[in-house]
Amino acid sequence: MPSIQSPLGALPSRFKRQRVLVVGCGDVGSRMVAARGSVRWLALTSSASRMAELRALGAVPLLGNLDRAATLNRLAGVAHRVVYLAPPPSEGWSDPRAAQLSQALRRRSAPQRAVYGSTSGVYGDCQGAWVAETRALSAQTPRAQRRVHAEQTLRTWGRASGVPLSVLRIPGIYAPNREGGTPYARLLKGTPVLRAEDDVYTNHIHADDLARACWLALWRAAPQRIYNVSDDSQLKMGDYFDMAADLYGLSRPPRVARDSAREQLPVVLLSFMSESRRLVNQRMKQELRLVLRYPDVQQGLRSI
Repeated sequence: MPSIQSPLGALPSRFKRQRVLVVGCGDVGSRMVAARGSVRWLALTSSASRMAELRALGAVPLLGNLDRAATLNRLAGVAHRVVYLAPPPSEGWSDPRAAQLSQALRRRSAPQRAVYGSTSGVYGDCQGAWVAETRALSAQTPRAQRRVHAEQTLRTWGRASGVPLSVLRIPGIYAPNREGGTPYARLLKGTPVLRAEDDVYTNHIHADDLARACWLALWRAAPQRIYNVSDDSQLKMGDYFDMAADLYGLSRPPRVARDSAREQLPVVLLSFMSESRRLVNQRMKQELRLVLRYPDVQQGLRSI
């Protein structure tokens, strides 16, 4: 990933070495750290086996587990800025991890700013409508409900502690060098998609553009502000897979009616086929001033 240009510019060196903590340093977090910037990166990990990898990436690893509050005590006052990208638990309707992290961070001097990576799934099914950040939430799956709970927990903490917290609502993440980051494997399996009259709009963001959005939000996001982080694509899901199949020289996936899909596809995949929306990304462009390197998925996939 090309270097991220620091918005800090030519500030004195004491400001340039601010400490940034990444909670959930997976693919996107690693892209942020690899781009360096003029900060000192810290990365929370629950796996001792990842510590050498994180050091090699350029981060100071901190061992802790979001499911064990006592292991998070050392996070208090450790960083000036925090990016929270870790997912909620895989079960339940709430996210206790968000509560435990916020409690750990408030024990000493609060960070200057925090960013939380949420999901556009919190909007629920919008029947293909354009969706801005002001739209009321209507999460329809336990997975999305957990994200709603995390957003509420962290925004409450931000207001109570005076920390300017921003929330990034993220759609499907793709990238050629990301595990499962292209539709290639699914196309090889011949997994069906919905016929045109039943199809749904889907939204995307390249992992590199998302990493840059997270970085810019650390410096430019308005306090307590929500941002849709999505590219400019306006594709229905079936059209997306058709486009990718043509690009790869593979057969287009079969089209099926929604009733047939319920009999052929797993529940998780069906849940993505039951929600249709088009994300408005003007706030991201105007306030974070993010210029997308991959404005649509066709350009992003062609970069492969």
